[in-house]
Amino acid sequence: MTSRSTSALRKSNASKTATKAKGPKSDAKGQARNQAKNQAKNQAKAPPKPGKLPEWNLADLYGGIDAPEVARDLAKMDSECVAFETDYKGKLAEHTVREDGGKWLAEAVKRYEAIDDLAGRLGSFAGLVHAGDSVDPAISKFYGDVSERLTAASTHLLFLPLELNRLDDAVLEHAMQAKELAYYRPWIEDLRKDKPYQLDDRSEQLFHEKSQTGFSAWNRLFDQTISALRFKVAGKELAIEPTLNLLQDRDGQKRKAAAEALAKTFKANERTFALVTNTLAKDKEISDRWRGFQDVADSRHLSNRVEREVVDALVASVRAAYPKLSHRYYRLKAGWFNKKKLPHWDRNAPLPFAPTGVIAWPEAKRMVLSAYRGFSPKMAEIAERFFNDRWIDAPVRPGKAPGAFSHPTTPSAHPYVLMNYQGKPRDVMTLAHELGHGVHQVLAANNGALMAPTPLTLAETASVFGEMLTFKRLLSETRSAKQRQALLAGKVEDMVNTVVRQIAFYSFERAIHTERKNGELTAGRIGEIWLSVQGESLGPAIEIKPGYENFWMYIPHFIHSPFYVYAYAFGDCLVNSLYAVYEHAADGFAERYLEMLAAGGTKHYSELLAPFGLDAKDPRFWDGGLSVISGMIDELEAMG
Repeated sequence: MTSRSTSALRKSNASKTATKAKGPKSDAKGQARNQAKNQAKNQAKAPPKPGKLPEWNLADLYGGIDAPEVARDLAKMDSECVAFETDYKGKLAEHTVREDGGKWLAEAVKRYEAIDDLAGRLGSFAGLVHAGDSVDPAISKFYGDVSERLTAASTHLLFLPLELNRLDDAVLEHAMQAKELAYYRPWIEDLRKDKPYQLDDRSEQLFHEKSQTGFSAWNRLFDQTISALRFKVAGKELAIEPTLNLLQDRDGQKRKAAAEALAKTFKANERTFALVTNTLAKDKEISDRWRGFQDVADSRHLSNRVEREVVDALVASVRAAYPKLSHRYYRLKAGWFNKKKLPHWDRNAPLPFAPTGVIAWPEAKRMVLSAYRGFSPKMAEIAERFFNDRWIDAPVRPGKAPGAFSHPTTPSAHPYVLMNYQGKPRDVMTLAHELGHGVHQVLAANNGALMAPTPLTLAETASVFGEMLTFKRLLSETRSAKQRQALLAGKVEDMVNTVVRQIAFYSFERAIHTERKNGELTAGRIGEIWLSVQGESLGPAIEIKPGYENFWMYIPHFIHSPFYVYAYAFGDCLVNSLYAVYEHAADGFAERYLEMLAAGGTKHYSELLAPFGLDAKDPRFWDGGLSVISGMIDELEAMG
């Protein structure tokens, strides 16, 4: 999920040190007065809690896993899919050549789209319920059962894209002269890009049906295993999300303890995660080989509708920039902590000069909405619905999926945002990020179920732009030099995590999938590859301690969406360039930006960027985006 993700790779806990009472021991009343006074003083200093956090209301999809509407729609899905196959299978070539072929085919596509919307509603509900609690046996069974039903029903639909792609170009072009079918031209042309990699009908059916016992089953095993893991920190058994959160605690000993707890539990489970990783890499290799993909990441590039050479140029630019970005920033950060090197568990430590305290949920809401409103009242109006209509699930709960995402569900409904909000500045940026996705998904929904989905590269542009708006708004409101330094450093850290870290992840995945072709990789070997790419990207100012070799295990993108991660770097660099256009643009930029989002999947990213004068195929494009990050580090260095 962006995603449907997640943006699951998303700073500061207030000091909890109490002031000691200093009243004279001989004066009991005086001591009591002093204790009461100090207690009140401490309470005044105590950090606010995030406050009551919203939980989503999934009733807009279904009332519950036992709701009769679920059974009704599953039965409807079954019958609609069978009827569709009966009415259209084997008939596309014959009917499309007729004079009214375009209109006839348009009716078929409309029915296909309606079924897709219904399937999206059912699948989204099951997935969201499961993300909310992946360890409840009843929910797990429901999720599995719905997934199986949808897979079985949709086998009756496989013929449509296959037959559509076998049509002669001239015949299809003639059919698309009919206005009814012309509406679906973007979807049809997009679909035909898959043509070289399609198999025969029986093979496609086998791949489709086996997915439930193949990669989907391994995805589910990963989710349930990671949610059930417990990490012992200071005598407490914690789930993964609060344990990872401790890596951003102000107390260095807590950060170290959390890192050691993560390492210990990961080590105990390394065989399971290595098996999941090996199996999914092999599963993908089999699929790629059958379909004829040449490079391990080509299938992702195809689904993202982005050219391999564009991604290669991005990766090369970022890796070449490691020394002037991450290496330089972490050297600065180590200096702020009066050290030459930081242990890996201090990589995301709150900065010594960063403000303390927890950002309450109402304040986080105000920050993001005011930033959105300053850019576009319409954008803020859409984002506000997520709060008012309970489209957000924010609390940390046992069994809940870690990280954050905005799930678009289906155009007949609306998106839902999942977070694990704990009141840190980075959590506010995560909220801005996911609402960027959400606004995009709401605007794109008007294109319908087939053309609303957006390739990940552009989807992450919308989310990162939301972050940038929020950051710039906060920066403009800052009067203190120290606060400005803290904001700038926090933003640079986020950008390093978004650009450098994600490209390192991509490099890691490439190495794993490439080497897996020659046989299984042990957990130790996977750890060696992980340490190699992390060492290269983090630089000499981060000291990688024992235990970090297994930190690849918890990254969900490696499991759910292989090679997804470069989309974050793509989006961040693109947004840097896009925001520079915004800062120098005349009136009308916000309108053009929202039009770009509203286009959904109807246009290639190059078409959508053209009105802003941006071209991702230009080798200088990526360097320009990276120079924005480098420029912020320049400013931080000048501050000392």
